Amino acid sequence: MSETNKSLTDWQELTQLTRGQRIVVERVRIAEKSIAIEGSFELPQLARLALEDQIFIIAFVRSHGSIKEMERVFGVSYPTIKSRLSRIAESLEFVETNPTPSKSEVLDRLRRGEITAEDAIRAMEALK
Repeated sequence: MSETNKSLTDWQELTQLTRGQRIVVERVRIAEKSIAIEGSFELPQLARLALEDQIFIIAFVRSHGSIKEMERVFGVSYPTIKSRLSRIAESLEFVETNPTPSKSEVLDRLRRGEITAEDAIRAMEALK
């Protein structure tokens, strides 16, 4: 059995055991090194989805977001694909990819010469 298939099987068993309950990881080990980190880690949002939804999202990404391709792969209609995507999307929190900087971040960027004084003033005004 390949390492990928073993990981998938392990993941399937874990999701069956937990039955959708919240999982907290307490130890992480880098496989190629003898480094382990202990603490309390939340799983990423996509890892918290049901296995079937994870497979659906993987298929969606692999099909480059083509709903037509998803219809073909899963043998269901356009509205069914859209409905499932909407349900999954509603269960995920939006991740801010361009968060508003704090005042101290704006000042730090100004000190480092990354922005002009005018840029800093505009950024500070946007924070109000």
